[in-house]
Amino acid sequence: MQTEYISAFDVVLGVLWRFWPVWVALILVMGASFSYRRKLGLYGQLFDSGVGIAGVFICLFWLFTAIFASTISPFDPLAQVSVMKDTLPGAIEPASKLVYYFGGDKLARDVFSRMVYGSQIVLIIAPAATGFALMVGITLGLPAGYYGGKIDTLLSFLANLVLAFPVILLFYLLVTPGIMDTPIPYAMAGLFFLFPIIFFCVLFWTRYKNRPDRLYILLGITLVVGGWIYAGLVFDKDPLKIVHIDPNQLNIFVAVVFASSPGVFRIVRGLTMDIKTRDYVAAAQTRGESPWYIMLWEILPNARGPLIVDACLRIGYTTILLGTLGYFGLGLAPESPDWGTAIKDASRLLRSFIHPALPPTIALMSFVLGLNLLADSLREQSMKD
Repeated sequence: MQTEYISAFDVVLGVLWRFWPVWVALILVMGASFSYRRKLGLYGQLFDSGVGIAGVFICLFWLFTAIFASTISPFDPLAQVSVMKDTLPGAIEPASKLVYYFGGDKLARDVFSRMVYGSQIVLIIAPAATGFALMVGITLGLPAGYYGGKIDTLLSFLANLVLAFPVILLFYLLVTPGIMDTPIPYAMAGLFFLFPIIFFCVLFWTRYKNRPDRLYILLGITLVVGGWIYAGLVFDKDPLKIVHIDPNQLNIFVAVVFASSPGVFRIVRGLTMDIKTRDYVAAAQTRGESPWYIMLWEILPNARGPLIVDACLRIGYTTILLGTLGYFGLGLAPESPDWGTAIKDASRLLRSFIHPALPPTIALMSFVLGLNLLADSLREQSMKD
């Protein structure tokens, strides 16, 4: 049976129409953000430059794409329709009469739907892993920079030890299929996922230790929510079945946190060594504030600019790394719609069919570009501050 196609113009219009919930969300969020930018602090300052607006627009586009993926995608990303194998963009699926806007891949799956669902994997793993890496780096970097001495020597040695490994080799060792059969990923996850709980408990304790009514509420919420997430991520024992992560995704998650934490540690340590000499830190010491109060409530807020910039860049690096791992077939499942795996699958037939490789490649490139633009704008604002 001969496959029917729509015109290239109809393909463009159809793709734009499929993203209608993203356009609505972008108009509402961008419009409100621009109108109230003077009241939104650092986020609002991003709208004072074209670079910042472009960065926010691109990042929000992929964020809303991940949120509304089920509405945008016309097909299941794993569904196979044999007659649609290697079809060109604009092919009409005979049974449903829906369109394969970007064509079909070698396994007869919709390239457009796989690109859209691939954003969910990137938007979950990259920012979340970067956030945990920040927690680990901040929690260890603050005391190393503030106290110095043996603590700094020990922690710096461990950080330098990890940084001495080539990143790709380190990830290759951590995400190979054989290591998932060992308790190493779960032991590392159990250690790393404790840091956010410890961080917020110490944060609230140093701030509200003289106000037990508020302190106990905040500590209780932290322990309950943190324990719930911890049980779901590390032991897959969430009683509500909400928090869950596949073993191969956990493997990549742990590898990203392990490889990124030393870099964050060095940045936080250097910032702390500089900021602890400022007058407002001396004033806090004169008032008799505890060291951890000074680190968390005097030093850390004044180091937020470089850390936010580093977080944006690090999410971009992690996104590229996920794509690289997917290209080499490491970490995620072979049928995963993540962009790296999609590029790997399409690259084997580039001489015959180039269209399956272009959407995930452009998606990966555009998301990293948006993060870099966002980081550039944040860097400019932090320099002004």
